[in-house]
Amino acid sequence: MDKKVTVVGAGNVGATAAQRLAEKELCDVVLVDIVEGVPQGKALDLTEAAPIEKHDAKLTGTNGYEATAGSDIVIITAGIPRKPGMSRDDLISTNAGIIKSVTQQIAKYSPDAILIIVSNPLDAMCHVAFDASGFPKNRVLGMAGVLDSARFRAFIAMELDVSVENTHAFVLGGHGDTMVPLPRYSTVAGIPITELMPKDRIDALVKRTANGGAEIVGLLKTGSAYYAPASAAVEMAESILKDKKKVLPCAAYLQGEYGINDLYIGVPVKLGKNGMEQVIEITLTEDEKVALMKSAAAVQELKDDLAKLG
Repeated sequence: MDKKVTVVGAGNVGATAAQRLAEKELCDVVLVDIVEGVPQGKALDLTEAAPIEKHDAKLTGTNGYEATAGSDIVIITAGIPRKPGMSRDDLISTNAGIIKSVTQQIAKYSPDAILIIVSNPLDAMCHVAFDASGFPKNRVLGMAGVLDSARFRAFIAMELDVSVENTHAFVLGGHGDTMVPLPRYSTVAGIPITELMPKDRIDALVKRTANGGAEIVGLLKTGSAYYAPASAAVEMAESILKDKKKVLPCAAYLQGEYGINDLYIGVPVKLGKNGMEQVIEITLTEDEKVALMKSAAAVQELKDDLAKLG
């Protein structure tokens, strides 16, 4: 393979992302984790599946960063999940330290890489990686909107009993309770869903989308979603590696777009070989603007919490 992607964190999201990248034959993959044996074992297991899955991607597992040198893209999934009794500040403090350390290592060995942040709280961790890397804003992105939009699309398809391939949806804002699904920009074969189902059903799907992660946590009891998050990160990576110029909702650093300054927030962006190549600004209704600003305020609060931590 002439492309190389590093995945930091060999847990469920990271290992599944590595699997998807390899099986799509997008690149060689380096899987990094601090736990000895885990990235090596998962990389070997995936390598042994290659003859059956019919791909020639090279998979490497490591506890250090030397093998990651020269990566085109780095997907960062490292960090701890929020545990019972843990405050948001605890989570931010712990994961900010992890992301800062990881990003500094990545920047050292792959100074030209594009970073895709998956770790939570996502919008805040994008700021940590942006600051720690010193990379330009086009090369530090967050995976949130692709996942949230995929959930919305899945729920629309289930509700209307249509192919998911016919569904398109847009979700803006921060990755959390304040995300802003946009029903009038969400379509089935080009038809706005506002013409296909009543408002109360749309509202129910919007609510389910916002609670998508929590719903899965509630069902699993001992873990969180990983198939869809991994797929979402890989869709972003594929658009960059193949210079596809896909327009996808991602957490991007805004400097005036949508009236938001110096903040990572979910907006539609064009993804190509240079990372974020354009922020697509769409016209919002007053209600949508209010919702987006509310979401931005929640992200700003997280950013302020980071500043207090130093």
